[in-house]
Amino acid sequence: MSKYLERAKELRGNTEIHYNCAQAVLLPFAEDMGMSEETAMKIASNFGAGMRRASVCGAITGGLMALGLFGMEDVRTVGEYHARLKARHEGFLDCADLLRMNKEAGREKKPHCDEMVYECVELVEEILKDKGIL
Repeated sequence: MSKYLERAKELRGNTEIHYNCAQAVLLPFAEDMGMSEETAMKIASNFGAGMRRASVCGAITGGLMALGLFGMEDVRTVGEYHARLKARHEGFLDCADLLRMNKEAGREKKPHCDEMVYECVELVEEILKDKGIL
């Protein structure tokens, strides 16, 4: 298990502090870039729960923030990130749709959200490795 995934699991398992999905994806990468936990927490604070309005999944937006920290802001890389996630989730990226599909499958919310965090952390790490950054 990578240090990024290990850290994301630690954050999502913390019962004393709630790390939203965006924070739990961004923070492991932000720490590597010298950003303080406090700053990363503030930056991602309004992106959990689909920007607090069931829009694009917080884990997905946290991944975009992490990619941006490493200079990966080109259309091709961002498009690849979106395409790979859409392929895994029936074309959906919005929190509301992902949670609806999860509920229809009879699964609980927290494990689903945790898995989205872990999936996005792994995908960001994979993209950064493919680009020779990690």
